[in-house]
Amino acid sequence: MPLETFKSSKSLTMGVELELQLVNSYDLDLSSSANDLLDLLRRKPFPGVVTPEMTQSMIEIATDVQTEHGPLLAQLRDIRDTLVSAGDRLNIEIAGGGTHPFQRWFEQRIFSKPRFQELSGLYGYLAKQFTVFGQHVHIGCASPDEALFLLHSLNRYVPHFIALSASSPFSQGVDTLFDSARLNSVFAFPLSGRAPFVLSWEEFANVYFTKMESTGVVKSMKDFYWDIRPKPEYGTIELRVCDTPLTVERAAGLACYLQALCRHLLERGEQAPEEDDYLVYTYNRFQACRFGLDGMMVNPKTREQISIREDILATLRHLGPHADALNSHAALDEIERTAARDGNHASFLRKQFQASGSVQSVVRASVEALRSGPLT
Repeated sequence: MPLETFKSSKSLTMGVELELQLVNSYDLDLSSSANDLLDLLRRKPFPGVVTPEMTQSMIEIATDVQTEHGPLLAQLRDIRDTLVSAGDRLNIEIAGGGTHPFQRWFEQRIFSKPRFQELSGLYGYLAKQFTVFGQHVHIGCASPDEALFLLHSLNRYVPHFIALSASSPFSQGVDTLFDSARLNSVFAFPLSGRAPFVLSWEEFANVYFTKMESTGVVKSMKDFYWDIRPKPEYGTIELRVCDTPLTVERAAGLACYLQALCRHLLERGEQAPEEDDYLVYTYNRFQACRFGLDGMMVNPKTREQISIREDILATLRHLGPHADALNSHAALDEIERTAARDGNHASFLRKQFQASGSVQSVVRASVEALRSGPLT
């Protein structure tokens, strides 16, 4: 069947989705408690949307459509408080972070939902190894061609979001030496990576998608695990490279940084995206995953190398007028502090491990970070 019509939405609106860990309070391992938690949450109104995810030890929350940082952060805090309160009743801890530091993937249980069971049958053990946790940010687009323009114009900024959000240095009980080990799990899926370079929705829907559907490989946009993908049913693009941060404050900051960047790009002040931009895409992506803010990236237009940290700080200097228009100065201040002083949450988690020598203490720090807010 043809790809559904792109439902245009108000440009630069945004929504946030967070995949969160469910953790046993007694040993801090993952807890297969999604059913119990979701049953409890259904008993009264929830300040957003909460749904199951691939395995029983994770859930996903989503905000309403938002336009500004203040209301977005307020809703994320309400959602956080509701989840923590419900978890306390069930003796379940809630945590952010892109990976659980020591869970064993083969012990995870697939959530009993037809799509998840289908994916488990298709991908085998990869489905359980997909017990990783990401933040997805949606940005509203006035037209489908605007969506594809933003999707490809953002390609050079993808390392920023990987490095800023990175919170998955540990996996299977060891330090992976990656700031974002989570994305290595995502990259194992055959339809991951980058979207094809198409700037016309007519060509994307009627040529590319039609060909892909004819192969039997895909049935809908959900089958693509691209770093950024269009979501025609929402009228958005969806950035998918971020680890789930440890705090909702960081999550809101990342969303509003993306919103401001998109406003900047829509002014058409930068060179238009082109296929050759992707010559350095995989290299830049790897540098951000491996080294975080200390990684090096190649500017796809100038071919110059710069540290990801410095490129973020240079970019922020262009976004002041957009922060004025979007009321997002507090969010961009959060991003500047992360890049210039505080570091990402991967560095915070490594400090916890160095102080204690225990991966359990890393989980405890993650649990407390979500409860208490900004880290110092």
